[in-house]
Amino acid sequence: LVVLALFAGCAQSQRSSHSGGDPQWALAIHGGAGFIDPNISAEGRAAYENGITEALRHGADRLAKGDDAIEVVETVVRILETNPLFNAGCGGVFAADGTVKHDASIMDGRDLSCGATTGTTTVKHPITLARKVMTDTRFVFLSGEGAEEFADGTDVERVDNSYFQTEPRRRDLEKRLRTDAGGTVGCVAMDTSGNLAAATSTGGLTAKKWGRIGDSPVVGAGTYADNRTCALSGTGEGEQYIRHAIAHEVHALMLHKGWSLERACNHVLTDVLKPDDGGIIGVSSTGELITLTNTPSMTRGKADSTGRFEISIWED
Repeated sequence: LVVLALFAGCAQSQRSSHSGGDPQWALAIHGGAGFIDPNISAEGRAAYENGITEALRHGADRLAKGDDAIEVVETVVRILETNPLFNAGCGGVFAADGTVKHDASIMDGRDLSCGATTGTTTVKHPITLARKVMTDTRFVFLSGEGAEEFADGTDVERVDNSYFQTEPRRRDLEKRLRTDAGGTVGCVAMDTSGNLAAATSTGGLTAKKWGRIGDSPVVGAGTYADNRTCALSGTGEGEQYIRHAIAHEVHALMLHKGWSLERACNHVLTDVLKPDDGGIIGVSSTGELITLTNTPSMTRGKADSTGRFEISIWED
């Protein structure tokens, strides 16, 4: 999945009151890794920054109140799914057939519970349907018509596919430019009980065909959470993340080699993936946060109980 990240600038986009110390809770989010437009307007940049800030603030406030990580990652991703600037929910890109199709997955690090859906066309918040797969069925992954049929028996909000069809995304379909392809949103969290969770949602690739599925709904590729190590959400070229089981690879390096979260993520981004393949956000069982990418930009944010609250566009 290639991500539209329409930002310019670097250090000016960071805001932090980080005071150090061991966090009691921690949170990271992303709005996609990819390629910036150096000529973006100040208004356009502010809109994206505000979107990331809103979601990050919501998640931080809930974690500070003691809410469970699994609750937080779902609600944060729901906020991003409601923002048409991001390629998830109402900002989803068009498939080749002129419809918008969504993928999502969610995972609870406490017991490795997880749920995923792919190819939904009427579910307003795919991340919530993915969670219901996790909690209300014995399955992990539902697709297409089956996922829609399952949704019929739930209380998830439904909309006509036209709800997702915005004019900027329609122009993306017409252009079929890589830099307009759109990408992914995600959230990882550690709550005050030390539990980890991860969630990822996307509209996929512009003009995708033949039921193509990327890494976002694939547990172990684009999403993973295990209280023993970390919670992760990826964004980028989905086929690469699937081939190398990127999220699980980070977990395995931490579990079996004792590597830090940062070392493991840097390894997969530099030694496994190719330049411009994408990025990854993560939180470890000790509250270590990373938001790393090998693309020119990735919209992301970090917050924790020590006072950190950072918005990054170009570099951490």
